[in-house]
Amino acid sequence: LAEESPDSAYHSHGSSLEEEAAERMDDEEQERLLNYWQSVGRGHQVDVPRDMAEPIQQLTRNNNPQERQSIPFTLIQRKEKLGDLLYEKRQYGKAKWACIKMKEKQYEQSICLGFMKLMRYICEQNSSGLYLGITVPIVTIVHTNEAQSAMTQAVTVAYYLPEVLQEQPPHPFDSDIIIEEWPATIVYSRSFRGITNEDSIMREINLLAAILESPELCLRDTFIIAGYTNPAAANRHNEIWFLQRP
Repeated sequence: LAEESPDSAYHSHGSSLEEEAAERMDDEEQERLLNYWQSVGRGHQVDVPRDMAEPIQQLTRNNNPQERQSIPFTLIQRKEKLGDLLYEKRQYGKAKWACIKMKEKQYEQSICLGFMKLMRYICEQNSSGLYLGITVPIVTIVHTNEAQSAMTQAVTVAYYLPEVLQEQPPHPFDSDIIIEEWPATIVYSRSFRGITNEDSIMREINLLAAILESPELCLRDTFIIAGYTNPAAANRHNEIWFLQRP
């Protein structure tokens, strides 16, 4: 057998030390991110399990604006008043979404738990075994009574499948996640910031209803909350969407 030269021995030993150090840093980052999400989760009365560490890390690493794919739409109208944007009227095309129905006691619990399930699907827990990529916004379908005075508990959290996966979406391992095809829809969208809970959502629904010239053109009991930042973010960028009747 040929003897290993001291130089090559150094390089192989050096590279293994570097790999060990990289792995250790990787583990530390995973632990730090998991701890952060767990502390945020506790604030929403949600338990973030340890098996979320890897999906959280993958999502965080791929969460720069260049990596995110925006859901395509056609802008129909922008309504402004004294330079402030009141709302936008948009057309979204027919598309496939990964959806999960949730019915926790509080809205925040439903979106956190639903988002974690979708994260697992996005982060390799699917039939392709690949990281699928982030699309924004992640949306939540909410329902109210006819008088628009209170929300029901049942919500649907949904992830728009990237363009390249629209034809053949990977199959989720989680049987609670359903791939649905949504029809083309016209929405009236208004932006707001901060946390999303029953009170803030009802406030935004009433505000947009008061601004729209013809709110009767929209569904009265079904609305969408579009989230552009993850549920762990403090100052979230959200939109309320009214759906025009088919």
